[in-house]
Amino acid sequence: MEEKNERISRLKRIVSDEVRARFRIETLKDHPTVRAYRDFYWKLGIDPTKTRPAGEALLRRVLHGRDLPTISTAVDAYNLGSLPLHIRFARNGEEFKGIGKNKPVILTDKILVLADEDRVLCIYPYRDSDHTKVTARTRELIIVGYGAPGIEEKMLERAVRKTLSNVEMACGGRVEAWPAEEELKPLNWPTRAGGEVA
Repeated sequence: MEEKNERISRLKRIVSDEVRARFRIETLKDHPTVRAYRDFYWKLGIDPTKTRPAGEALLRRVLHGRDLPTISTAVDAYNLGSLPLHIRFARNGEEFKGIGKNKPVILTDKILVLADEDRVLCIYPYRDSDHTKVTARTRELIIVGYGAPGIEEKMLERAVRKTLSNVEMACGGRVEAWPAEEELKPLNWPTRAGGEVA
């Protein structure tokens, strides 16, 4: 893994040009995909005008004429497109330290998280744990595709496959596992009384 290389730089230029040709900042919030994620954030109690969905934030950055960030070839490729992971509500008092944060925050049981058996991996769907950050020493990645109501499963699958392809191309790695069609099952959403997610 490298911080950057010419392959990822070229891919970022191509994607940025495509974004500028396809989207306009004035109408971005009304694009069906952006709207679906914004509506989903509102349902989770997250104001998407203050904490933007990651994809929208990257689109806005490009449309405002700024370069895509350079973090590492893997993260940059991820931004372009069998473990026991589950979505659950945080436990009251559970600590979580996000990437780039100096100290942990205390979570409440109103916050959705993606977790493994040992710890919270991210505040769903926008803040990754410092424990999961990609560094120059990272040798294996798990790519998780976050859907939202209004996003078709096939569209999400295409996005994950494209991300995997980008990571392979930019980092020189390879995809070692992609679930067979019958194994592609969505994570179970936790519910509260009345069947509501939040």
